[in-house]
Amino acid sequence: MKVISLSDYQQFSHDKMKKNNIFETPRFFCDVYCFEAGQEQKGHIHGEQDKVYLVLEGEGTFQVGNEKQVLRQWQGTMAPAGEEHGVKNHTGQRLKVLVFVAPNP
Repeated sequence: MKVISLSDYQQFSHDKMKKNNIFETPRFFCDVYCFEAGQEQKGHIHGEQDKVYLVLEGEGTFQVGNEKQVLRQWQGTMAPAGEEHGVKNHTGQRLKVLVFVAPNP
């Protein structure tokens, strides 16, 4: 059994949002996305994958379809397959988001 500590998956990059992979199988993956202030994951679409975002720390503006909403620590949302989605850290603080995607693209 693989046991992890989320604190081991919190690397940041000054160049762009950093994806830290925790688990991955042919059917699923789980990452921690780390955003410095002002960084974003531009809106995009996964044709066959659902994505779940859960905020671990900080706050960000999350887009799913035509809706945008600020989510804070312990809040989350889901982007169903085919819906445009993205995240922007609109704050001056760091943002950490736990992300689940299935099936694995």
